[in-house]
Amino acid sequence: MGHGASRLRGLVREVAKFGAVGGAGVLVNLLVFNLVRHVTDLQVVRASVIATVVAIIFNYVGFRYFTYRDRDKSGRTREMTLFLLFSAVGLVIENGVLYAATYGFGWNTPLQNNIFKFVGIGVATLFRFWSYRTWVFVALPAPAPASDTGPTVERERNKQRVP
Repeated sequence: MGHGASRLRGLVREVAKFGAVGGAGVLVNLLVFNLVRHVTDLQVVRASVIATVVAIIFNYVGFRYFTYRDRDKSGRTREMTLFLLFSAVGLVIENGVLYAATYGFGWNTPLQNNIFKFVGIGVATLFRFWSYRTWVFVALPAPAPASDTGPTVERERNKQRVP
């Protein structure tokens, strides 16, 4: 198998780790959403925004220390700023779907709220995966290839030894 297969395996591994953290984040998001809806009188989108913020915090820890632990850690301020920026865009996407369903179409039962919250999470996840891997958790440069000690290099070394 060549370099392409190795890159594909790396991408599959990254998607699986992102999915594991993201899946746990979805559970946190939905649990907090339903808890806030159950114990408060907040409107549906406000409760959803609170849940999304809690999930963003949960996901940052999971992405930084599990999914992308091998990525560059030198620019934490930059990383956190970009993470929060792209997470805010994801928050708008996620809760925009819920807002449109609830207030635009009048779908406002608890089941409908959860369905459209979940749909919004799915749409926002596509954006988040692309933006986090591209801009936030930057890959370290590939290691330099090992020096070539093939016949050409050996000949050059031998030429340098002969006066």
